Amino acid sequence: MNATTPFTTARAHRIALVALFAALLAAMGMIPKIDLPLGVPITAQTMGVMLAGCMLGASLGFQSMLLFMVAVALGLPLLSGGRGGIGVFFLPSAGYLVIWPVAAMVCGMVMRALSGGNASPKRLAMAAFVASVIGGIVVMHASGVVGLVLIAKLTWTQAFMGTLVFVPGDLIKCVLTALIVH
Repeated sequence: MNATTPFTTARAHRIALVALFAALLAAMGMIPKIDLPLGVPITAQTMGVMLAGCMLGASLGFQSMLLFMVAVALGLPLLSGGRGGIGVFFLPSAGYLVIWPVAAMVCGMVMRALSGGNASPKRLAMAAFVASVIGGIVVMHASGVVGLVLIAKLTWTQAFMGTLVFVPGDLIKCVLTALIVH
């Protein structure tokens, strides 16, 4: 450490939050995945992305998901089903996976824009729901469709129609995120 960048309590707190949410995402990976013929599993971890963005904000949410991605790339089996390693970034689900840091950032940005300063619990819950829909469904699925087209060699229509199977469950995750943030 040098005099221009002291290690403050606030900085230590931010580092702890980033690590905590990366660990939360890893813990959510212990919930069994549901494999689909599309090559993209249903997991609880996407809710962790939504929570990170809504609860940590754009910057720390992004950092926590990036930390998680680096750990996965290094081979730690943190993804649902015990998956890890660089190879997971070349599977049909890669489009969904690589966007997690950006999706958390978008959730955080929308959450901040909609919640205002001293928001009521009801307003916080609504902001978290909308933020989760935009970052956790729209952003994540847009990237997922691109990944399915590029990696699984599906047509745009096939990829878009295939991703719709996830939307009902993802809406439930958005509601749960809103209730937790509330």
